[in-house]
Amino acid sequence: MTRIAVVHDWLTTYAGAERVLEQILQLYPQADLFSVCDFLPEAERAFLGGRQPKTTFIQKLPGARRRYRSYLSLMPLAIEQLDLSSYDLVISSSHAVAKGVLTGPDQVHVSYVYTPLRYAWDLQHQYLRESGMTRGLKSWLARYLLHRIRQWDVRTANGVDVFVTSSSYIARRIRKAYRRDAIVVPPPVDIDGFAPGPTRQTYYLTASRLVPYKRVDLIVSAFARMPGRSLKVVGAGPEYERIAALAAGHDHIEMLGYQGADELAALMGEAKAFVFAAEEDFGIAPVEAQAAGAPVIAYGRGGARETVVEGRTGLFFEAQTPESLIAAVERFELAGVSFSEQACRTHAEQFSVGAFRARFAAVVEQAMAAHDA
Repeated sequence: MTRIAVVHDWLTTYAGAERVLEQILQLYPQADLFSVCDFLPEAERAFLGGRQPKTTFIQKLPGARRRYRSYLSLMPLAIEQLDLSSYDLVISSSHAVAKGVLTGPDQVHVSYVYTPLRYAWDLQHQYLRESGMTRGLKSWLARYLLHRIRQWDVRTANGVDVFVTSSSYIARRIRKAYRRDAIVVPPPVDIDGFAPGPTRQTYYLTASRLVPYKRVDLIVSAFARMPGRSLKVVGAGPEYERIAALAAGHDHIEMLGYQGADELAALMGEAKAFVFAAEEDFGIAPVEAQAAGAPVIAYGRGGARETVVEGRTGLFFEAQTPESLIAAVERFELAGVSFSEQACRTHAEQFSVGAFRARFAAVVEQAMAAHDA
């Protein structure tokens, strides 16, 4: 029997990367699980299937439960201490350091990379600005550590036999950083939880965690200038108060706060269209909206270019400005009747959980066959 190890960066919450990990673990129920650290709340552990992950020394460092990211400079060393020498197949699930595990010539290493480590590569300068480290000794120390992490990141790419990623957008980032090609396997989206509602209403909908890069402020600012177009905003987060202030005084904009899965599915099932202004690696929410039969008006950069078909399941706007979004909404109003619920739903089905499992399993099988050959 093939001995399989699955390696994940860190286990602290059940989010997008963990949904991919969940399906990998279900595909390979015999696999052992490894991670830099494991601080998952008990209520979110079910997707591990009863596994107790094997962790690194980061797990026991002071304050790691709350500040594990502050140990980033030690994580390359930590991940290399995991002994995987007894396994035939190693699958890493990596947005930071998991791809850097040590493997030998008789092992196959397939790495699902969500993105090359962002704050060490093209977002370094943004990271330093947001951390208040643009000058002084701390700034130079951070720059040196990020430089060393980049060197390690490139070197460890040589230990991966097959790269897999979520979109062509991220495949280009992998090519830029590592000079390696990656096979695109879109992440699993639980489209079965979404369906068209009984009637399509007149409101537009946006839903996300309210953090700056999601650009919900842009959406609200645009609709504040369109009193004839109603907007519902779903989500909570640190930007809530600021966005609510932008919506204040505009009766056609409704702040709904956090909504559960069933409530969100119902809102998507009746929305006139879903509005998405972020530049995401993939973007699950637009796929969920299409599964609910709603067309998408999206910023035309990043993963949205691969999950929305312009003219068939939605429209794009080309700049992250209220003016560009307003123009797209007006174009949508003129063409709205041409977007069918069935076309949106059919397109979303290619991103289902079943589709992910079939594609990922095929990649692994091909990698094993190539190694055996």
